[in-house]
Amino acid sequence: MREVNEDASAYAGQRATAEAIERGDGGALSVDALLAKVRTAAAPTPTGTDVAAAAAAVPDVMPGVEGPGPGVVPDVEGPGPVVVPDVEALAAAIAAVAGRHLPGGHMSPDADFFDAGGTSVGAVELVAALEDELGMEIALDDVFADARPTSLAHRWLSTAHTTAALAAPAAPTPTPGATWAPDTAGTATSEGTSAPVTVGSPLPPFAAGPRPAPAPGILTVPAPRTAPAVAVTPAPYSTARPEDLDQILADLALADRLPWTGDPEPLPPRRILLTGATGFLGSHMLLDLLRHSDAHVYCLVRAADEEAALGRLGEALKKYELPWSSEVRRRVTVLPGDIRRPHLGLSDELWTTLTHELDSVVGVAAAVDFLRGYQSLRQSNVIGSLTLAELAATGRPKPLHHISSIAVFNEVGITAMGEDDPLAHVDRLVAGYDQTKWTAEVALRRARDHGLIVTALRPGGIGGHTRTGAYNPQDLSSGLLSAFGRFRTVPAFNHLNAAPVDWVSRVAVGVVCEPDAWGYDYNLTGVSNTLDDVVRDMALGGMHVRVQDWDEWRTHALARLEAEPLPELAFLARVLQSPTALRLCEATLKGPAATAERTAALVEALGLRPAARYDAQAQLRTFERLAQDGLARLPHKDDQPYLWFSETTEGGVGPVGAPADAPCSMALTLSLASMYQLVKERRVDVTGELTCAAVHPEPLVVERGDVWIRPEEGIPQRHGTRHRLLTYRLALRDAEGGHWWLEGHKYARARRDVWRQTRALTVEIGREGAPAALAGELVVPADTYLRDQVDGIKVDPRLTSQEKRAAKLTWLAWFGLEMGRGLLGPFARAAADLLDLRRTPTPSEHHR
Repeated sequence: MREVNEDASAYAGQRATAEAIERGDGGALSVDALLAKVRTAAAPTPTGTDVAAAAAAVPDVMPGVEGPGPGVVPDVEGPGPVVVPDVEALAAAIAAVAGRHLPGGHMSPDADFFDAGGTSVGAVELVAALEDELGMEIALDDVFADARPTSLAHRWLSTAHTTAALAAPAAPTPTPGATWAPDTAGTATSEGTSAPVTVGSPLPPFAAGPRPAPAPGILTVPAPRTAPAVAVTPAPYSTARPEDLDQILADLALADRLPWTGDPEPLPPRRILLTGATGFLGSHMLLDLLRHSDAHVYCLVRAADEEAALGRLGEALKKYELPWSSEVRRRVTVLPGDIRRPHLGLSDELWTTLTHELDSVVGVAAAVDFLRGYQSLRQSNVIGSLTLAELAATGRPKPLHHISSIAVFNEVGITAMGEDDPLAHVDRLVAGYDQTKWTAEVALRRARDHGLIVTALRPGGIGGHTRTGAYNPQDLSSGLLSAFGRFRTVPAFNHLNAAPVDWVSRVAVGVVCEPDAWGYDYNLTGVSNTLDDVVRDMALGGMHVRVQDWDEWRTHALARLEAEPLPELAFLARVLQSPTALRLCEATLKGPAATAERTAALVEALGLRPAARYDAQAQLRTFERLAQDGLARLPHKDDQPYLWFSETTEGGVGPVGAPADAPCSMALTLSLASMYQLVKERRVDVTGELTCAAVHPEPLVVERGDVWIRPEEGIPQRHGTRHRLLTYRLALRDAEGGHWWLEGHKYARARRDVWRQTRALTVEIGREGAPAALAGELVVPADTYLRDQVDGIKVDPRLTSQEKRAAKLTWLAWFGLEMGRGLLGPFARAAADLLDLRRTPTPSEHHR
């Protein structure tokens, strides 16, 4: 919404700095460090009508408060009483302080800090400013839970034991008989217990039924129910907040106000509205919709105008290595708008046109933040989804395809997560993201009773693309995998329900384009990974990890993140420090495997690629991208070798062009840091020494060394039947510190001495920076080849016996296959020459 309303030039510098820090470009300060830094900075002096004016409105006394005096509470640390402000004045003061951390420079007391453009870093600065300027100690988690100044004022006054002085009810929910009406600014306002309170898009009244229709644009909403108090106080952060449950019940009632609709035409859609096209999953779904259908796609993009929306969409596609060509632009229409605003921020004329012209609505857009609470996320994730339902049910009947989440099952202790299994108990969902996804899906289930065709698609963790490696840095699964690979530790978990984005997107688009698949629930979670799967995959990749229990792993990860600040993983540090987000992590890691029988049947019927485990091979490109961006650490030659063996060679060298009669030998150790190195680089690390009196009377040490297996796929550098099998490149140092180089090649030829070809190494030796001075041939003795390079293979002792056998067999099979292909090449070339026995050229050859 801020992109539509703000004056970018007024706040561009501060906004860019805050967002850069939030992305991780600002020094990777922890929350505590950032708070300390903010609090030590000099706070600006409030002027004009902000804090000073708000503070002046605070009365000296408040009637109805018991204690040492009217309107005061005792100050246990000071000699005098503390004046207690009323809610409205305190909320105005908080809003004035918060406005300085927003792009627009001001904020309504009933607006949400994050919806108004605030960032996570801005929330940290706000907490510090409230303590410095107003003396209010508010926990950062309270700001994330509900970032409206009115709610913060209520919560702080309640903590100060002044609840009895509050004449008005709490802010989170409307009072009995309250009405909800559209607000063009997109914020909630309240003017008493019976005034209209905006919560988002206006939904039309019943088309039929016994209830009288309300006034145009206004919905009568029943008062939310508060669950009865229980005798036993639950553990902190184990259940939802009562005010959140009140709001959830009120939001669910909105679905009952949707219009009635009929069945859509059972045809593949030709005109589709897609939200979230600039996000990770949405951008891939946009390209899959264009590739696998003839539809024209209307993309709702949060931007001030069409030009800005088009630019933002193009940048998102390029970011994820997706094409942004003229053909894509021809079949895409961008609509600048906002999912959080009434009618999606579109004009009434355009809204009406879409209700009659669209064939399908696909809702991917969502605010994904594991720190913010329900009140802060509901406008995007709940009210936005209901606005899409209103669009789908109005005018021409259209199916609504809603991207939900497996988070609707994120209750600690849940036993099953099937497509038709009961969802979690909402009062046991603590994280605001989980609560909003649950509420949106349950509200849309109610919409089905009005005839609306609703498809719920529930991805789990969305991993990187299996071919491009594009990934979502803010995805929790990506963050956890990055930490696993970087810190070489994993928490004990049951299952990781994650699938690559290309598979999730393709299956979701298959549902959208297949009318027989509409109206059901699907789990797009792929095949889950167990703890053993993850440990084995990482071990085969050379990243041997240690398993810890959850609390130990969290403590270790936070310590590593503090000792080695990593901007790209700053969000994970914040998650691991948040009590509510920790409950989400605990439910995610300790939950059962999600099952998806209906999805599997659909995939088979459509002929799509079946679900497969998101294993090391599928993650290969993503891990490379993560390593490039600093989120992960791939195996290095300085790490403990994964597999190694010895190789000795003997022979002679001499000056270039002269007989090689000077004895020379090498004792080398060839090693692999990981199978990733072997498959991706076709390279083996080398250490050891060279003994050659023609070079130096003392042995030369190998400082750096590599063996390249079938370089350039064995293609000869010039015409002939001599193909390169192996290339050795060694950097040597003699006893006096002099530097030398050695380059050697094993060649395959179309000759019968195949066994010797695999052992003979043609070498050249020279001083660093100078041409070759010596040349000759070194050969692996036949009696040591099998002994050292087959039977003498060593494997990392940290592996189990079974893993050691698998590693050894994998290396031998891969190396044997490469040698076989290399030796076959020259024989195939010789055979082709022998078969070409024509004595006269063909007419075409003669013409050439």
